[in-house]
Amino acid sequence: MNLAIGSDHAGFKLKNELLVYLLEKGLELQDFGPDSADSVDYPDYAHKVAESVSTGENDLGILICGSGNGVCITANKHKGIRAALAWEEEIAALARQHNNANVLCVPARFVSKAKAFKIVDAWLDATFEGGRHQNRVSKIED
Repeated sequence: MNLAIGSDHAGFKLKNELLVYLLEKGLELQDFGPDSADSVDYPDYAHKVAESVSTGENDLGILICGSGNGVCITANKHKGIRAALAWEEEIAALARQHNNANVLCVPARFVSKAKAFKIVDAWLDATFEGGRHQNRVSKIED
């Protein structure tokens, strides 16, 4: 599985911690930045991650910003992207199980490193259930 990851300055530290954690788990990662904690505009990085998932360059994406909202809104502008904001493990798992979310958005200012790891694990471990959920997901795209 190939994962794209990106953040803004508020999510920079957590992004780097997640990179180490996920690499240790043996996942393939593409880091879309930023490369420092200097102030940046979150759409620049959210667009890159979303585009890589939308085109199939990466299977899934993870985006991190202060609230998670900005990167989530931006990612969802891309065709085929179903970005979900999760601050609890159950929300992350349900995003995959019921919504087939292919981008996870994490609110760095509202979760600890340990909590973020659990959220990402729950999302990665979950699988789309299809069935009635597929009918609903199919109605999302025009």
